[in-house]
Amino acid sequence: MAVLPRDIFLADEDATIRLGEDLALAVRPGDCLALHGDLGAGKSTLARALVRSVADDADLDVPSPTFTLVQTYALRYVLTHFDLYRIADPQELIELGLDEALAEGAVLMEWPERAGDTLPSDAIHIRIQEEAAGRRIGIDGPSEPLERIARSLRIRDFLDSAGLGTARRRFLMGDASARIYETIRTTEGPTRLVMNAPRREIGPIVRDGKRYAQIAHTAEDIAPFIALDHFLHERAFRVPAIIAHDLEDGLALIEHLGEARIIDDHGDPIAARWETAIDCLVALHRQNIPHDIAIPGGGVHTISPFDADAMMVEVELFLNWYLPFVRGSAASPDERAAFNAAWTGLIDALAPVEKGLVLRDYHSPNILWQSDETGIRKIGLIDFQDAMIGPLAYDVASLVHDARVTIEPDLADRLVRRYESARAELDEGFDRHAFRDGLAIMQAQRATKILGIFVRLRDRDGKPGYMRHLPRMETYLGRALQHKVLEPLRECYTKVGITLTES
Repeated sequence: MAVLPRDIFLADEDATIRLGEDLALAVRPGDCLALHGDLGAGKSTLARALVRSVADDADLDVPSPTFTLVQTYALRYVLTHFDLYRIADPQELIELGLDEALAEGAVLMEWPERAGDTLPSDAIHIRIQEEAAGRRIGIDGPSEPLERIARSLRIRDFLDSAGLGTARRRFLMGDASARIYETIRTTEGPTRLVMNAPRREIGPIVRDGKRYAQIAHTAEDIAPFIALDHFLHERAFRVPAIIAHDLEDGLALIEHLGEARIIDDHGDPIAARWETAIDCLVALHRQNIPHDIAIPGGGVHTISPFDADAMMVEVELFLNWYLPFVRGSAASPDERAAFNAAWTGLIDALAPVEKGLVLRDYHSPNILWQSDETGIRKIGLIDFQDAMIGPLAYDVASLVHDARVTIEPDLADRLVRRYESARAELDEGFDRHAFRDGLAIMQAQRATKILGIFVRLRDRDGKPGYMRHLPRMETYLGRALQHKVLEPLRECYTKVGITLTES
């Protein structure tokens, strides 16, 4: 068992509530928080604050389960609150459903001393003692959850250094990467966001002594986001203002660009907003982009190339994850060789396609509609840390074949024509033919990669929710494969037993 590196002094009830919020942002399903303390020590206050934080409802009725013994809350994850003060035998805890509660969510347990041998060996122990007019908290348990708790407390310190130490923190979202976002609210002033992205080495070695993230040039710290945010802001694109950041600790306090998106309440695209998003791409693709850009506060970020190695390691996810999922068997050496040969030829065919800054995830989840702005500044950009220098057609492909929103062929064609017309009018050297070939190749490359990623997220990372988007990506890939330049790839996919149609 490990001990949290510091004790925590809580001067008053507000501080206890804040600790409950901080713990709520660290707890994961499977955790058991054992709350130790005398009567009136504050166990129920701490538990109530934690439950309300997960619910994002400061007024949620959270009664102490002293008489009912157990209370369950179906929230972002299931929370089960046990009060063992009145149990006579530790075996009662099994009858109350402790094992089931831990299997489906997290557990808060008051009076854990009465659990005896039924208390999980990996429980996180939170010990509350009165001290003067306040409380002293000690926390011990397994090292992994303690690291999560310490990280959450570090974020509170970061907010305190920015003058927001008493702000209300709430989980906003995690994404397919390791990043987590929180909303930061105060009684006065705008809502802000915290990006929590500690530097980490993501994944095992896959080739030539390098990890996947190194080959694919995906960001493993927040420096690229900070640098690119500053770069895009200077060029009048609408990006979040960065209020404070800590590069070493992987934390950024940023402006919240609101909740409005480019889809309607039914999740369908709002065509006029999609057109503005195309206009924003036209403006972005006409920028002169240096490879090295400054990081505010010191240092330089070098924008990586979207090169052949990056493209190949991405499409190989299709063979490694999607193909076994669909077919039930791994690719043979001959199938891999044919697959790699087809993609090598297509990547070589990208040579005449115009290159520049590609944001890489330019699609509906990462575009926030700014109704108070004009022109392309109506497009709020929030996810660009993985931007690279590569074929400009990639971001057009990302938008018109949105992984989370169905874009029908008529709208997709209209958007592509809008992009082509604007570029041809503004740039005399714009090559429509090369762009169309590049667009088809990038549509296929992106769809091939994403099909592999979605299966990997389910099987390796325990994130099955992305699988609901699989049929849409299969349809997009089927449409892309109809392009003449992709005929060798279409034949390759057919030979491995993958038949994709455009409907």
